[in-house]
Amino acid sequence: MPGLNNDGLFGELPEQSARTEAVPQGAPRLREPVRNQVELRAVDIDSLIGQDHPARVIWAYVEGLDLSELEDRVKARENRPGHPAPSPRLLLALWLYAASDAVGSARALDRLCDSHDVYRWLCGGVSLNHHGLSDFRVGCADLLDRLLVEHLVALNEAGLVDLEKLTQDGVRIRANAGTGSFRREATLDRQMAQAEAIVEELKREVDADPEASNRRIRAAKERAARERSERVQAAQAALAEIKRKRKQLDDKGGNGKKPKEPRASTTDPQARVMKMADAGFRPAYNVQVASAAGELIVVAIDVDNSGSDRGLMRPMLERTRARLKRLPRRYLADGGFCTGDDIEWAHGEGIEVYCPPPQSRSGVDPFLPRSSDGPGIAAWRARMASEAGKAQYQARTICECIHARWRNWDLRQLTVRGIEKVRAVVLWYALTNNILQGHRLAKA
Repeated sequence: MPGLNNDGLFGELPEQSARTEAVPQGAPRLREPVRNQVELRAVDIDSLIGQDHPARVIWAYVEGLDLSELEDRVKARENRPGHPAPSPRLLLALWLYAASDAVGSARALDRLCDSHDVYRWLCGGVSLNHHGLSDFRVGCADLLDRLLVEHLVALNEAGLVDLEKLTQDGVRIRANAGTGSFRREATLDRQMAQAEAIVEELKREVDADPEASNRRIRAAKERAARERSERVQAAQAALAEIKRKRKQLDDKGGNGKKPKEPRASTTDPQARVMKMADAGFRPAYNVQVASAAGELIVVAIDVDNSGSDRGLMRPMLERTRARLKRLPRRYLADGGFCTGDDIEWAHGEGIEVYCPPPQSRSGVDPFLPRSSDGPGIAAWRARMASEAGKAQYQARTICECIHARWRNWDLRQLTVRGIEKVRAVVLWYALTNNILQGHRLAKA
């Protein structure tokens, strides 16, 4: 108010101290995790994944299959004792989706079935174990081959895939064996003698030892030694096969290189050391893939342990005819497949081969006809020299995207051994590829 000064207005107030004592603060109130508490949750399993999830695409495919041949193998039957077995339909769906999710181990898949929402959705509460998953993966190659053909025929009848024009390409996949497991003949003979001696000694100890516990231990050692002997014996058989093929090559004039002493693996006798895409040499398998030209659809697969693609065109065409009951009109392959015998045979079957001729060391134009050419070779040279033939050949490059997709799915090194098991594993990837790619084609 006017006329009042500060002394008259606040003169009666006590003087305030310049410093005030701090009020002590209590401990902070925080929400800490308590992980030993028990909770009950209501979970709608069907809502764990979206409606457009690839797992639903795979399950829709599996639901429509006739799997009676697998169901007939189940020993648990009504009115009989025994624990119910997991549905073959479920196992099939799990491994198909696992292939697209870069899961190549039965133990890893077993863990995911308990912890991952997509696999929990597929399982729907069914418990599994890695032994059953592993046995199923390598035990139904014939079924996978049949399903691959049936799905391919359905795509062809729907007009989504043209089987008149096919391509072939090879991809080398690292084997489940180390380079150090390859042994020469002298080493294998020595290891075989040592293994046989150990087996005989352990057999005598098992028969003579009266203590049951020690006898079981020695029996286990004897079994391990016997298995080691069997692996060395298989490596010796593989070494004999390598020698036989090398002799055939020498009889034809050789390849101009000084041969090294042959070796075979005691881990995976059917694997061979091959030159890989990075120019390194490692144990691997040569996986041959025939596909529809211009489409990422697998028509047939084959597994070979040859380090070269030469001579593998005709076996793939014969495999395709055996499964599809037909041959393509045009067949595209890279220069590594070119052999005169295969081209002449294909010409006799009414197949136009599109494969670039190899460059001659003498500098002669490879497209020029030669006096030794048969009718198939002459037609092939003229075809590849024309602009129309070169345009047809351009469709081959798309097939390499299948290999790239498999690499993205982590098919880089195999977890199984032997050609038959490798073939079964590759068929899982081929069928998964066709299911997902066919779904995309149908939606387009």
